[in-house]
Parts: sequence; C-alpha cells; structure tokens
Amino acid sequence: MERRRFLTVAGLAGLAAGCTDESPASVPSPTVEATGGAVTPTGPADWEALGRGLAGRLVRPGDDAYDEARKLYIPRFDRVRPAGVAYCAGPEDVSECVAFARRQRLSVAVRCGGHNYAGWSTGGGLVIDVSPMNAVQAGGGRATVGAGARLIDVYKGLTDRGVAVPAGTCPTVGIAGLALGGGIGVVSRRHGLTCDVLEAVRVVTADGRVRDCDARRDADLYWACRGGGGGNFGVAVQFVFRTHPAAEVTLFSLRWPWPRAAQVVGGWQSWAPYAPDELWSGLQINTDPSAGTPTVDVTGAAFGDPDAHLDRLTAAVGADPAFRSVDTHSYLEAMRRVGGCADGGIAACHRAGTLPGGRPDGRYPRTEYTAKSHVATRPLTGSAIEALTGRFTGGNGVAGRSVLLDALGGAVGRVRPGDTAFPHRNALFTVQYLAGTGDRGWLRDVHGAMERHLGGAAYVNYVDPELRGWQRAYYGGNYERLVRVKNAYDPDGLFTFPQSIG
Repeated sequence: MERRRFLTVAGLAGLAAGCTDESPASVPSPTVEATGGAVTPTGPADWEALGRGLAGRLVRPGDDAYDEARKLYIPRFDRVRPAGVAYCAGPEDVSECVAFARRQRLSVAVRCGGHNYAGWSTGGGLVIDVSPMNAVQAGGGRATVGAGARLIDVYKGLTDRGVAVPAGTCPTVGIAGLALGGGIGVVSRRHGLTCDVLEAVRVVTADGRVRDCDARRDADLYWACRGGGGGNFGVAVQFVFRTHPAAEVTLFSLRWPWPRAAQVVGGWQSWAPYAPDELWSGLQINTDPSAGTPTVDVTGAAFGDPDAHLDRLTAAVGADPAFRSVDTHSYLEAMRRVGGCADGGIAACHRAGTLPGGRPDGRYPRTEYTAKSHVATRPLTGSAIEALTGRFTGGNGVAGRSVLLDALGGAVGRVRPGDTAFPHRNALFTVQYLAGTGDRGWLRDVHGAMERHLGGAAYVNYVDPELRGWQRAYYGGNYERLVRVKNAYDPDGLFTFPQSIG
C-alpha cells in the first residue's frame, strides 16, 4: 500500500488512508469480483454512432488508448476488458451513454478514480467514466466540483482560494465515490463527513434525465446520495459542498515498541473518539520483516497545538513512545503528506496517463492489495485486543499486512443516523484490514477473529465482495428507504452489481 510506504519513509504511520473510496459499478457476474461480464453483441455501426454522439471520447478495443483506458487502480482487474470506455464531457454525454446501454441491453459500469476494492468500476459492457467533468470552483462559502475531480485537484483548487471541504486522503481517488459512500477523512471529526457538507448533487438517472437534487428537489435521491454508495441510483456528475477555511494543520506521529501494542490499542481507543473535535487520529499495526517485529503507531492531524492531547494519550497508554514527531504545515501540504505524495510536486499526486484523470508526468503508483472492514460501535475488550495483535505476532515475516483504526466521533456523531444514508453515527472508529492479494487467508482469518467482537457494521467505501449480510452492515436501518429510492429512480435495474441496492 502507498499508505504504508509513506508511513515507513516519513514516520507518520496511520495518516494516509488507503486509496479506497470509489463508486461501485455495474457488472453482471457470477463471481464476487469483477470479470469480463457477458456482453450483448452490437454491430460496429452502433458503437460508431455512440462515438459520434459524444462531446467526449469513446475508447474501444483496438484503439491505441484502450490499454490505458481499461485499467483501474488495482492491477488484478487488468484482465477485465470492457466493450467500450466513454469519457463523458458533460451530463449530455452520460445521458447518451445511458440511452445506448438501454437500447443495446449492455451492462453499465460507472467510474471516476477506479479504486473500487472489488473492481466494480469496470466490466465487460460500457464503462461510463466521468473524469473529464473535473472543474473545481469556489465562492460564497460553497464549492462546485465536477464528479470526475481527483482529491488532489479538489484540495489544490480549493486551497488556492483559501478554503477546503472534508475529504479523503488518497490523492487519486475520485470525489464522486468518496462523497456518495460517506467520505471519511482526517478532518471529519471537526468538519463532518464529505456527505455531511454536500448541499446539492446533479445526477443522470436511468431514464436519461439530468436531475438537480437537494433538500427540496428530488429530496429522496439527494438523501440517498449522502452515504448510499455510488453506482446505485444513477451517475453523479456534479456536487455542491459547503466549505471551511483552509487553516494550517499539525501532523503528529508516535511509535511504541511492539511489546506495548495491546496497551497502545487500549489506551488509544479510550482517548481518540472522545478527543476535542479539532483532533483526529488513527492507529496502525503493520508487519515489518526488516524490523524483526511488527510496528504499532498512532498518527493524526490537529488544528492547533496537540501536545497536551498527546500527553493524555501517553498517560492512557501508560508508557512513553519511543518516537514522537509534531510538525505544522499548510492545509494543502498536510493533505499531500497524508496522501503519500509530499515530494516531487503536484505531479507526484497524479496517476501517469494521457487520458482524463491522469497526467503525462504523473507518478502516483498503482497498488495491489485486498481488504475488509468493521465499524466499531463499542470498545475492544481485552480478549479482542489480544485476538487482533496475536494475528501479527506469528506472521511478521510476511510483508503487507496492516490493520488501520481511524477515529470517528466529534462532528460525525452529531448527525442522526437517518438524516443521511450513512448510518454509522454512533461509531467510535473504523477498522480496515489490508493484505496482499496472495495473502487472503490471513485477511479472512483476522477479520473472522474480530467478527464476534465487532461484527454487524462495515463501511461501504471499503467494499468487501465476500461480506455476508452487507445490506445491514453497510446501511443499517436505512436500507429499506434506500430500496424505495432505488425502485423509484432505477426500476429496471440498469445500475446493477453484486452488492447493488434493491
């Protein structure tokens, strides 16, 4: 994981959230992850007509740009070969693609950054890519952001105007997938989730209509777009967010020796969800074969001096850290650091490529990994902590194993569970389990060991294709209302994937 590489180099373990937040896509498949899918044959003239009807660009098999166009962030999905990738220049292009897919009875995949864990932002049919719609504007306490904007461009475009919106950390994630699934980040405890500051969203629905949704217009669809998961109800093309001032951010990092790991987990969970709103923190456990033992770190971000708060953490742990670092940065610099691209200019925060969403000089790497998650609504017991740390003690020789605990509470917890589609308002923290794709046995083992302690809730933007009971785990008591919205705006199930609502 890029997050892990950055943490090792910069000593800021736990800050850069995994590149995860992306809207699911539609792909009919008997398997749990993306495959080529079954495609209804269409004649060359059909595709040629679609290409002529777009203001953007249609890329097809055999085109020079096809190999670049078909690839997602995670390389294992390179085997999937879409019948066409449409880079939509505006809502009208999306409407054209929706109409084409309905006529030809093609599967539809919706894509922005392409970070979906299960590969559901690709498929064997038509991929609708919103990357060209990436404009970022701000004024009067509001930001208007195209659905194709990557997070680094959102941060850069807004901080140039002295403002920001609460967002995620991986710089190449698309704003659409992040916001539609909730949007957890390092300023969430102070400013709320990304979906909490979403005031309006423009969506192209399955009937091809372009709908401007807010609390008064298509209010149910607006509600569903605030945590109901991308790819379920239509294609989002533009967002309007409330902004906050882009103040300086202090980043901190603390590391304890591995024998203190259980104390660190216990002390952190008694402190982090209840800290003042201006402070966010995460705890990360990694295997580190080069160090001889796993590592345990607490890192975070604060508005203002965090030293007194960190002293309270140290007291809660009951032992001084072996390493402690505190540095203050501009808002943009802080977001680049937590995203793992502080060095090398803005190009280091972009994926390489010549198509929309990439830059010819981009250097942000693609990464192979797989993941699972829990959302913790109660503290871990002593036996739960032992079960968690014990999964690392015997396997430190295998690189790439991580567990990330990210604090919630603060502003996130002051919204009622039914006010938005994101239901986890009483949660203390999220837990994300990461491993290399060839290490799924360990991943299933650690997730299964924690299921009896934390089972019942998971984060939809950390989508898990193996998750049983995902309807309740992702959406809690909001699921029935989401089904009603789905039936109202997509009654024929054009936007369908293995864990789609409905």
